[in-house]
Amino acid sequence: MMLVKDVMTTRVKTALPNTILRDVAILMVFHHISGLPVVDENNTLRGVISEKDVLRAMYPKVGDAMKMAQMPRFEDLENEYHDVLDMPTSAYMTENVFTVGPEDPILRAVAEMFAHKIRRIPVAIAGKLVGILSIGDVHKAVLRKTFDSEFAENARHGAAGSS
Repeated sequence: MMLVKDVMTTRVKTALPNTILRDVAILMVFHHISGLPVVDENNTLRGVISEKDVLRAMYPKVGDAMKMAQMPRFEDLENEYHDVLDMPTSAYMTENVFTVGPEDPILRAVAEMFAHKIRRIPVAIAGKLVGILSIGDVHKAVLRKTFDSEFAENARHGAAGSS
């Protein structure tokens, strides 16, 4: 049985609650990630911030604007996006975070991700972040295990058939 610790990423990019969203956005763009765990100075998990959280901060304004009698000035809304980027991560992060432990079976983690419609889940021990697991990590691990099993099976049959 595969465990979370066998697949998780341990070198996790994180943000602090007072990190401004601009720095978080830059980190996400340069590292091709769509979200980060938010931890305090003691590495205690405080939340998660995602690209969606940042864009959702603007959504009510866009939604209200779409109800107006005349078309909104989207340039003004873009300027508000810049204002959002100067806010601390804590203002927009998701605080109620689902986690798994490193000793949990991989399928438990997948079930949590599917049940809560999330693509990544922090791995924690007693509230301290020790890693992160993404759907991509699980997918790669399952494929690797499948291919390794098939390769071993083919090697056994090939070796037995060649004698």
